[in-house]
Amino acid sequence: MASGYDRALTVFSPDGHLFQVEYALEAVKKGTCAVGVRGKDVVVLGVEKKSVLKLQDPRTIRKICMLDDHICMASAGLTADARVLIDKARVECQSHRLVVEDPVFVEYITRYIAGIQQKYTQSGGVRPYGVSTLIMGFDYGKPKLFQTDPSGIFSEWKATSIGRSSKTIKEFLEKNYVEDMSKEDTIKLTIKSLLEVVQTGAKNIEIAVMTNDSVTKFMDNKEIEDIVAEIEKEKEDEAAKKKQPRH
Repeated sequence: MASGYDRALTVFSPDGHLFQVEYALEAVKKGTCAVGVRGKDVVVLGVEKKSVLKLQDPRTIRKICMLDDHICMASAGLTADARVLIDKARVECQSHRLVVEDPVFVEYITRYIAGIQQKYTQSGGVRPYGVSTLIMGFDYGKPKLFQTDPSGIFSEWKATSIGRSSKTIKEFLEKNYVEDMSKEDTIKLTIKSLLEVVQTGAKNIEIAVMTNDSVTKFMDNKEIEDIVAEIEKEKEDEAAKKKQPRH
């Protein structure tokens, strides 16, 4: 029981908890999952898309957004909160270009987003952002993948997951991640990990691939379907091998 300590954001509970921040993390866990995987010269973001309603325009529902030409972001949690963070980050990217005449580093914009999230954990009359983000890009030709949380923490990862069933996906990634993977293997691992929790297959998966020339490609449904079919065939072959009697 929070015993009233969750009513104000600025009040710590006796055991050192800020309950509103912890509730924001719960909101993230209820959001659709997002996965990031870093390869040798590629970074891949994959997200679970909600099914589009029959009369809805699918172009208006995006879980992966560009912050700048070379930086891409996916989120899990409250989509409206994510949209506000995206707008602020885009303005900062352009402002940095204008002042410094250079594009931002991935770590710089991650720290900026985490700074905004942290600011909303220590002021009265506001609530924390109910969103975690995965930010990918390239610095000096090297792939980068960062994660931020509602508390304002940010960290760099080789592969990670946020949102619904992120624990299951992280365990899968820990078992299957290999250093310096090729582009094809990185994409395959991202889709494989999403299939651990996405039951409806390719139509509810969105994938963005960024290569070392900092060009981001959003894969179309047909490409994702082909990889999903390949993964399913591999699983069937593996199951058939296990069933074969040993001599």
